[in-house]
Amino acid sequence: MTKYLNTLKAFICTVLITFSTVAQEHPSLILTKDGVSKIRAELGNVPLFDASLKKVKEEIDAEIALGIDTPIPKDYSGGYTHVRHKQNMFAMHQAGVLYQILEDEKYAKYVKDMLLQYEEMYKTLPLHPKTRSYARGKLFWQCLNDSNWLVYVSQAYDCIYDYLSKAERKKLENNLFRPFADHISVDSPQFYQRVHNHSTWGNAAVGMIGLVMNDKELIDRALYGIPGLDMDKSAKDDDGGFINKEGKAGFLANIEEPFSPEGYYNEGPYYQRYAMYPFLIFSEGLHNVKPELNIFEYKDGVLLKSINALLNLSNADGDFFPLNDGQKGMSYYTDALVSAVDISYYYGSQDPGLLSIAAKQNKVLLDDSGLAVALGVKNGKAIPFDKKSINLSDGPEGKQGGVGILRSKNTELVFKYASQGSSHGHYDKLSYSFYNTGNEVLQDYGLARFVNIEQKGGGNYLKENKTWAKQTIAHNTLVQNERSHYQGKYDIGSKYHPELYLYDDSNVAVQIVSAKETNAYPGTAMHRTMALIKDDSFENPFLLDILKIDSDSINQYDLPFYFIGQVIKTNFEYEVPNTLEPLGTSNGYQHLWSEGSGISTDENTKLSWLDQGKFYTLTSASLKNDELKFVRIGANDPDFNLRREAGFVIRRKNTQNTLFISTTETHGGYSPVTESAVNSYSNIKELKVILDNEDYTAVMITTVKDITKVFIIANNNASTEATHALKIKDKNYEWSGSYYFK
Repeated sequence: MTKYLNTLKAFICTVLITFSTVAQEHPSLILTKDGVSKIRAELGNVPLFDASLKKVKEEIDAEIALGIDTPIPKDYSGGYTHVRHKQNMFAMHQAGVLYQILEDEKYAKYVKDMLLQYEEMYKTLPLHPKTRSYARGKLFWQCLNDSNWLVYVSQAYDCIYDYLSKAERKKLENNLFRPFADHISVDSPQFYQRVHNHSTWGNAAVGMIGLVMNDKELIDRALYGIPGLDMDKSAKDDDGGFINKEGKAGFLANIEEPFSPEGYYNEGPYYQRYAMYPFLIFSEGLHNVKPELNIFEYKDGVLLKSINALLNLSNADGDFFPLNDGQKGMSYYTDALVSAVDISYYYGSQDPGLLSIAAKQNKVLLDDSGLAVALGVKNGKAIPFDKKSINLSDGPEGKQGGVGILRSKNTELVFKYASQGSSHGHYDKLSYSFYNTGNEVLQDYGLARFVNIEQKGGGNYLKENKTWAKQTIAHNTLVQNERSHYQGKYDIGSKYHPELYLYDDSNVAVQIVSAKETNAYPGTAMHRTMALIKDDSFENPFLLDILKIDSDSINQYDLPFYFIGQVIKTNFEYEVPNTLEPLGTSNGYQHLWSEGSGISTDENTKLSWLDQGKFYTLTSASLKNDELKFVRIGANDPDFNLRREAGFVIRRKNTQNTLFISTTETHGGYSPVTESAVNSYSNIKELKVILDNEDYTAVMITTVKDITKVFIIANNNASTEATHALKIKDKNYEWSGSYYFK
């Protein structure tokens, strides 16, 4: 941290000196005069850029033909006025770019006419009539969307700056832009003065219009926050997160605090994707207007590193893993990632792997970075972006847990041992999800929200996000006594995080991530080790899951597995009730229908299912009288806000210290065309714990062909240099390192 504080001090000194220099040339924010000249010279010769330009031109010509509409705001997300103002910001931004590249004044006139309509309306515009937000906007129901608008419109203003008369610029700045910037900042400190993706948008909006207007006060406010402001340290936002408990604010603090050294963003990939646009666009503006600030080198260049981290937080299809609040299906095909890839390539190390992502996105920014990417693709420089196993730490210094991603063949394991993740975090310590060829096998639910669908709660978060999606039982991790981790309270969860015990991807055959959590339930320690194993005895890599629990009390433990697909077979008997009842009454249990229940009678419990032509089998080492429950999401949900998806819960009652061991196999396939099933049965004959004590846990895996493998994890010594000698049932095991597999 000391290194970063020194960097910040040096950065501030540089800013104080350099901001005395006046920069009046326009455009200079994202597009530059020199860059525009280069773009014009290449038109017609760079297919990807030309196609992107053609598409934007068609869209904006259609908008111009439609006419300008700036309605009085009244709707939530998804409603007409919300969508219209959102479309207007995009249209102005793109029209400004077209004016610069094509030199056609109809685009500048379109932007000018719309801005003057907004100026006329904004002078007397009250707060938005919808009152749900903790920080109401004027054009939109929340300041966040107002900030979105100003980030885009500031770029449009920069593009037509010289087209406008001095009187027109004065009118817009005095009556629209300056009051707009003041409303989302000094008038709304609960929104602006914090470390959060919301305030990042606000900082960027104020800073970008400040750069265009050459307004030092706004630029300083953007970088450092509102000076001399004393905030209520106990105040919270709509999601239950503290607004400004630590007193930190401004764009630099929003780079410093949420990102780990490797570029993991503590709110998760969904919100990192959302925040990357203002992070990178404002940084690009600072780079172009004040290149001496070296903004892309701040905190060891973490902004550019974060793009690599974010791309690695996507599955084989490019969809981001839904950690914390995250909508499934959001992917690197979104426009925010087009910007991120282009800017990262241009201002970074020109990684040719990024060009392959850009080629898949099939569009580029209409600026210097987009031209560079399009030229790279044209010149055949692209190589595949290689997503390998990776461990991403969490926290500003990388000391607040993290996320481990193990990849082998077509399988991907996402193991979450991260911090609470701001107000968008879930109570899901040591949880995981599992993928095969981009498809969910064992899922993370994600968020409970229909984004921008007005009919569903105004397009905002639904109450079920708190009552279900954030709760521990909604995730593939341990629940004690039907209570969520940290009592489901942000105040408690924000104080703690799991600790990484071991991460090792050096052996492609056995990759391991392991972490411990001691604060989710006071008096109970959880240690979860997950190994992705590629072995010749198995058709595909399989997942070994070891969850060790030590407690100072007797408890009930539930371990859910949210599988995707159709049940094929179990090796246990179960009863299906005639009348469905919820599994519990609170902490998410009220949203689970109890669809079937049985008792373990074998040393192994097996569940097989089929999804998208692939078979999967979960094998668990059972204890006598383990309760085995089939559940389905959707109880106490009269508005059908939740997806009706299945889960399987292993319940262990009246237990103090215990061990949950399981494997997940991917095997065989089924073709509905040939109606043939291949390798539809599990390859595991027996999964058995052969030793479990304070120092070691050993598991024996026997295949149907009687091939035996033993996996041993050292529970308290993760050193790669340590040597171990262990005798189990008259057999000696010796090895170096943290684990044994043979």
